[in-house]
Amino acid sequence: MKAFTSNRRRWSPVRLTAAVVAAVAGVGAVAVPAAAVTGSTIVGVASGRCLDVVGQSQADKAGVDIYDCNGQANQAWTFTAAGELRVYDSPKCLDVAGQATTAPAVVQIYTCNGGANQKWRIDSTGTIVGVQSGLCLDVTGAGTANSTAVGLWTCNGQANQQWRTASGGDTQPPTVPGNPRVSNLACDTVTFAWNASTDNVGVAFYDVYHDGQLIKSVSGATLSTDLTVVPGTTWGLYVNARDAAGNVSQASTTVPITPPQCQADTQPPTAPAALSGTAAGTTVTLRWTAASDNIGVRAYDIYRDNAKIGTVTGTASTPPATTFTDSALAANTTYQYYVVARDAQANVSAHSNTATVTTGGACGASVCAVTQIATDTDIPWGLATLPDGTILYTRRDAQDIVHLNPATGAKTTVGTVPNVQSTDGEGGLTGLAVSSTYGSDHWLYIMHTSPSDNRIVRIKLENDKLTTSSEQILLSGILRNKFHDGGRLRFGPDGKLYAGTGDAQNGDNAQNTTSLNGKVLRLNPDGTVPSDNPFGNYVWSYGHRNPQGLAFDSQGRLWEQEFGNSVMDETNLITKGGNYGWPACEGTSGSCGTAGFITPKHTYPVAEGSCSGIAVVRDVLYVACERGTRMYREVISGSELTNVQTYFNGTYGRLRTVEPAPDGGLWLTTTNNGDKDSIPNNSNEKIFHVTLGT
Repeated sequence: MKAFTSNRRRWSPVRLTAAVVAAVAGVGAVAVPAAAVTGSTIVGVASGRCLDVVGQSQADKAGVDIYDCNGQANQAWTFTAAGELRVYDSPKCLDVAGQATTAPAVVQIYTCNGGANQKWRIDSTGTIVGVQSGLCLDVTGAGTANSTAVGLWTCNGQANQQWRTASGGDTQPPTVPGNPRVSNLACDTVTFAWNASTDNVGVAFYDVYHDGQLIKSVSGATLSTDLTVVPGTTWGLYVNARDAAGNVSQASTTVPITPPQCQADTQPPTAPAALSGTAAGTTVTLRWTAASDNIGVRAYDIYRDNAKIGTVTGTASTPPATTFTDSALAANTTYQYYVVARDAQANVSAHSNTATVTTGGACGASVCAVTQIATDTDIPWGLATLPDGTILYTRRDAQDIVHLNPATGAKTTVGTVPNVQSTDGEGGLTGLAVSSTYGSDHWLYIMHTSPSDNRIVRIKLENDKLTTSSEQILLSGILRNKFHDGGRLRFGPDGKLYAGTGDAQNGDNAQNTTSLNGKVLRLNPDGTVPSDNPFGNYVWSYGHRNPQGLAFDSQGRLWEQEFGNSVMDETNLITKGGNYGWPACEGTSGSCGTAGFITPKHTYPVAEGSCSGIAVVRDVLYVACERGTRMYREVISGSELTNVQTYFNGTYGRLRTVEPAPDGGLWLTTTNNGDKDSIPNNSNEKIFHVTLGT
């Protein structure tokens, strides 16, 4: 829940606690005084009057206005975990009449039905926003008198669009939920429980996640919930506590689960058939006829000269594709291929027929060669090229920086970054950028998680060593959490430093332009705020969930890569002051078509995406994907992304970072092991050079 804020004195928390307890029907209650009213008043900041159902009517389509606060039930509102504003302690919801999405729009009460026109988002400025429309709850004509109608209008930040309740002024997050645990693990369900958090006012909700993806929100009085899980899939479960003001705790520890299969399956798929291959220069395209299975084919593994070189995957509802592109092969060379099918329980088919293909005499393709230049026992995260063509990269969990000579493979650890703390998830030592005037100042710009926040610092590199005494903290106070910490840094052609920040597992942060989270930030190299930033602070764009890719094209435009929750990942073209919609909008789902939200230039199903780093070379965008285990190549044409191609599908596993190399190629890193546990040196990662064609 987002905060209702107040610039007045803080109200008593007793009523708020009662409202929280009643937020989700059917849960147990905590003790409150008998006289406490269920629900909380919502007060207009400009008028001092309460949001009120006209005439105390409980009929569908009854109007809403402002009126003197009187403590009656038609002024008692409860914000639920589903994003509803309920009144009368009954299934009556604040509703947008006719599901209107343009201003002005009428609000009323109506029987709760789960519709998008009954979902609301409340930000830390006290603005109440319709999720479907993106419009703000507004006192008509900026009126302040009794019985002034309330409706929806374009958000403008004025006082007649600001509201407060008893939670005003609360900035203290709950404590971490304790002792997370599971029971009753079955093939498709599990019971997840935890010990209660504490809070200075009261815990309103618990948000349950797996691996950074929100699964479920429950009432603050609920300490156990049943979850739907996927047979055979390993998840890491954890929980955050959230209070009524929208403050979110740090995450609990992680509980790994791997549900059993729902039924024993020992029958392998049939063999794929009719495998054929064609060569175009040094690229081979394979095609085959689908295998069949008693339950379903989940993947095809592709073998070249008896070595596995790629995988095409599907889901329980979508079969895997029956084509594969093998890139960056040697010229004038004959290869032999076969394909096997796998089901969800790892039963493997006999292999297909063998296809023999001979490559051409020259590359003739977009991706020509891949050369491994180094390995590492930790996760290479940020990577930057020095003026002499050598590489620096951060090791996220080991918290140090390595200097790599790609020509010889020689590596030197230049030092450990001070005050870094991992998060048992995605936090740690992340972004890295080299000063545009490095030759004279030797500044390295670094983003990392500290014990209290995420921050951007700069440290000088002298004689191949970090001079930690030179460290300057340029920007601190970026909220941290187990996941959604962002981390990418990039200097723009304007000389400014850009940074991607995650929402810290609280989507409310993303829509609050005074928050540093869920944003693309822009700062001067000395850490000051550029005078032309749109909101007078570090925020350049907002409405982001977890951006981890930033890259500029030849026109100086900024492209951004962003993790979705469970539906779509997205590539965005960033504009100054732009709102990219999270949490109301994910990719093109939800309220993404709402006026004021900027839609992505390309989206990816999460199973084919979870993309992190991006790079632009000759106005072609390259996208490195983790869960999707592939690299996309996308041509920038005008303001659109065209001719999208897939490379290395399963060949190298999860891909984290892609960066331009000085010869016109790419640096590319993997992130296959230990990337969600913060344990140093438990990985086996690779760094590649990719030679690009024309």
